[in-house]
Amino acid sequence: MKFFAKVAIGAIAIFGATQAQADIKITDVEGRTITLEKPAERVILGFNFEDFMAIAGDGALDRVVAISRPVWEGWRPKQFEAYTAKFPEIDQMTDVGDTEGGTFSIEAAIATRPDLAILAAWQYRALGQNVEQIEQAGIPILVIDYNAQTLERHLASTLAIGKAMGTEDRAEKLAALYESYYTDTLKRVGESNAERKKVYVELAKKGPSDIGNSYANGMWGGLIDTLGGDNIANGQIKNWGPLNPEYVLANKPDVIFLAGSEWLGSPGAVPVGFGADPKLVNERMAAYLARPGWSDLPAVKNGEIYALYHGGARTLSDFVYMRMVAKALYPESFADVHPRKELEAFYADWLPIAPDGVFVARYAPAGQ
Repeated sequence: MKFFAKVAIGAIAIFGATQAQADIKITDVEGRTITLEKPAERVILGFNFEDFMAIAGDGALDRVVAISRPVWEGWRPKQFEAYTAKFPEIDQMTDVGDTEGGTFSIEAAIATRPDLAILAAWQYRALGQNVEQIEQAGIPILVIDYNAQTLERHLASTLAIGKAMGTEDRAEKLAALYESYYTDTLKRVGESNAERKKVYVELAKKGPSDIGNSYANGMWGGLIDTLGGDNIANGQIKNWGPLNPEYVLANKPDVIFLAGSEWLGSPGAVPVGFGADPKLVNERMAAYLARPGWSDLPAVKNGEIYALYHGGARTLSDFVYMRMVAKALYPESFADVHPRKELEAFYADWLPIAPDGVFVARYAPAGQ
C-alpha cells in the first residue's frame, strides 16, 4: 500500500455520529485532534497561502478572515502583489501579525470571530502558552507542516486542510500528485549510475561581495542529502550559515545553486520569483561568478550554475525544485523532465494565477 493511503486512513478521519451532520475530527501533524461542526467558513491563515488556495479551491479566500500579513507580504512581496492584483480583498484582510517577530495579536485574531486557525508548526510553537488563549476562545487550531520536508508531513498537512475545508477530493488528488512526483524522482535517482557530485548552495541575497548562508541537514541541504548529492556544507555548519570562501574554492563544487527570492532593498540579490526578469537574473548570477577564484571551479567551467526560487521550497509545489536539483545532479536520468513546465502545469491545474517570473534557471554565459 502506498504511503499516501496509509496517511489518508491513519491520520485523518470523519467519525460517524447520530446527529444530522457528523462532527469532523481531524488529527494534525502534531498529533492533536480538533473537532469542527462543519467545514470551516471563517479561517485565520498563518502561512502556506498558496497551498491553502490549491487545496480549498474556488472561493478559498472568501473563507479567510485574517492572515499573518508580514510573512506573506514581507517574505514574498511579489507573490503577494500578484495575488492582490487578482483578489484585491486580500489587502483588506485583518492582519494578526507575525509570531516570529512577536507582533502576533491574540485580540485581533479573536475579534475576527474565526471558526478555525490554520498555523504552520513553527508558528504554533512560537505562540507557546498563548495557544491556550486562542483555544479558550473556542477557536480550534489546525497545525500543518511543509517545512519539515518529509513526504509524511506534506501529505498529512494536505489531507488535514482538505478535511477542514470540506475539499477532501482536491486534497487527495493533490497528495497523490505530490507523492507521484516525489517517488518518481527518487526512483530515477536510485536507478542512476552517475558519479556523486559535489554541491554548493548559497542564499544569493546580499550580493557577491558578501557571503550568504549555505545549508546543511535541512532546507536545501536536506534536499541535496535526499537526492544523494555531496553537500560541501555538511560538517561545516549545523543548519545554515556562511561557508569560508577559501573552503568553497578548495572543495571545488561540481554544481552551484544560488537561491534567490523577491527581496526588496537588496540590489545585489539574484531576484528569483514572481515578476523576475530573466535577463536581470542572469546578470546577477554572472556577478557571483566573477568572485575571486570562481572561474576555476568545475561548476563554473562546466556551466553548472543554477538559480532556484527560495520561496518555493517547503510547499506543495516544491517537487519542482527537487526535480530541478535532481536534473542537475543526474542529467541523463532526468533528460525528459522539465521543471518549469511542471510548475506551469501545477499552477494551471490548481491555482488561480500563473507563475509569471523566473523560478528555476540555468546560467547562460554571454553570447549563448
